[in-house]
Amino acid sequence: MEHETHDHPTGHTGHTGHTAHGGHADHAGHADHGGGAASWGMAVKATLHCLTGCAIGEVLGMIIGTALGWGNAPTMVLAIVLAFFFGYSLTLWAVKRAGLTLKAAVGVALAADTISITVMEIVDNAVLLVVPGAMDAHLSDALFWGALAFAFLVAFLVTTPVNKWMIGRGKGHAVVHRYHH
Repeated sequence: MEHETHDHPTGHTGHTGHTAHGGHADHAGHADHGGGAASWGMAVKATLHCLTGCAIGEVLGMIIGTALGWGNAPTMVLAIVLAFFFGYSLTLWAVKRAGLTLKAAVGVALAADTISITVMEIVDNAVLLVVPGAMDAHLSDALFWGALAFAFLVAFLVTTPVNKWMIGRGKGHAVVHRYHH
């Protein structure tokens, strides 16, 4: 079975006749590129991708803020900024490898990840704010790591349905999927 032909920037040709994989059967459960039914598996994968970037950025921000002796507010701001940076960077790296120009790749990363990262950051930081003692825990405290893991879990559980809804409408991670064949 042949793939449909896609219009891609930078002269990337479509996938007509592409035989690197078995066709659409290999993509069972994925959303149609223009919207349609989205699987929970694809939503989970998109959310795990988002969570990875957010976790890298947040932990790094907390380490830097703690090492510099910053208070909770500036450390949290740095962690959020770095979460967005690393979240976007992972997508940017992946779509650049697919042959997009930097400008096109930035556009895809912004379209794919902004809502997902925003929801994840709101939820996981809200959880950290309500867990007693979490904001004052140090990197060497079990409470710090336990609260952070719990916050990421809650954020994952809230963000996954958001990603599923967006993918089903051809938005969010569905934008990136166009370049992952």
